[in-house]
Amino acid sequence: MKRRNVKEIALIGVLGGLAGVLMLFRTPLPFMPPFMDFDLSSLPEMIGGFALGPIPAVFIILVKILVKLVLVGTNSMFTGELSNIILSMSYVLPSVFIYHRNKNKKTAQIGMLSGTIIVSLVAVLTNLLIIIPFYVSLYGMTMDQIIAMCSSVNPYVTNTFMMALLGIIPFNAIKFGTVSIVTLLLYKKISPLLKQYVNA
Repeated sequence: MKRRNVKEIALIGVLGGLAGVLMLFRTPLPFMPPFMDFDLSSLPEMIGGFALGPIPAVFIILVKILVKLVLVGTNSMFTGELSNIILSMSYVLPSVFIYHRNKNKKTAQIGMLSGTIIVSLVAVLTNLLIIIPFYVSLYGMTMDQIIAMCSSVNPYVTNTFMMALLGIIPFNAIKFGTVSIVTLLLYKKISPLLKQYVNA
């Protein structure tokens, strides 16, 4: 049991490190808010959560943030990292809890669909209550200027509600929906190797 725990900790470190590196490969999406970047850092979190459970998934998320901070630091006085932790847990934990109740492809799909919906809604709160107010304060901007930035890439974004409806929600649905699809394609191929390593 002790050896298994050591291997599980090592695997958490590897998956968290991989997630941290994936955070560095970020790209904007067309017609989406310019302050949001797409990345696949939640992929190792979801695969690790499915293989090991919710508690290890939390530690993978925390390791990811630590690795990111070590590699590039923070440009948001840790508000971006706090938001990332909240969003990652909002996506991964509902998915993992549902999947671990009855491990099969259907519950994995239901879990990740639920997680994608939850995180898309939570993202509205984190952006409107944490991220955007921080940048407004830091750079002496106004909410109207933030909306104007979004309107420059999507002219239908004319107020805060439309920014949430046409920007924040669809961006996160695309981001985490993509992670869900890739997880479904990879997990069954990877999970036997992960479990074999931990239990060997």
